[in-house]
Amino acid sequence: MIKYHPSKQLMQKHILGELPAGLSVAISAHIELCDQCGKEFDMLEAKQASSVFSESVENDNQCEFEAMMESITEMSMFDDLVPQSPEFFEYQDKQVQLPRAIAALKLGSFINAGKVSRARFELEEGPLRSSLLHIKPGGEIPEHTHTGFELTLLLDGTFEDESGEYVPGDFIMLDGRHNHTPKTKDGCLCFTLVDNALHFNKGLSKLLNPIGKLIY
Repeated sequence: MIKYHPSKQLMQKHILGELPAGLSVAISAHIELCDQCGKEFDMLEAKQASSVFSESVENDNQCEFEAMMESITEMSMFDDLVPQSPEFFEYQDKQVQLPRAIAALKLGSFINAGKVSRARFELEEGPLRSSLLHIKPGGEIPEHTHTGFELTLLLDGTFEDESGEYVPGDFIMLDGRHNHTPKTKDGCLCFTLVDNALHFNKGLSKLLNPIGKLIY
């Protein structure tokens, strides 16, 4: 069962178009995977639409509004529906159907580091980095905290850290208040979004901190 969800405030900002693309992609993908948030999102969206159209009628000339609506309803509509083929990602000898918002993005090449592989999505968002992350069975990311925020949307498999186990659809938002060591027994696939470098806390992984800005 999915236990971690985006806040209502984040979903509201997503509806209003106030979020960066990477975060909107993550929320759209979570909504596709989570029935609970899908229903809540539909209610929020309907409420926002009602509010916007109500304000339009009150603030604009009634005749102009009616003329606009009439022109819209008179537009020619196409009855033919184009079927949408699901997009699959192959990893660990299996295929995973990607949420539509993620499948629509262009993905770069994978970089491998031990049991962890990462490819960035080609989104130009300044310091924000959106990636597809694959951890092989038995793999882990060394203990770290965050100099910014880190969002992880689990797409397939499971992983665990000091807070518990995560399942597909979990929307996990962390920042500098959190320390964790993600690890997976059977492997996992995630969409991740960060706005700054991770900060490693222990052992040899601390050697990565001086170049963290370059590799995040």
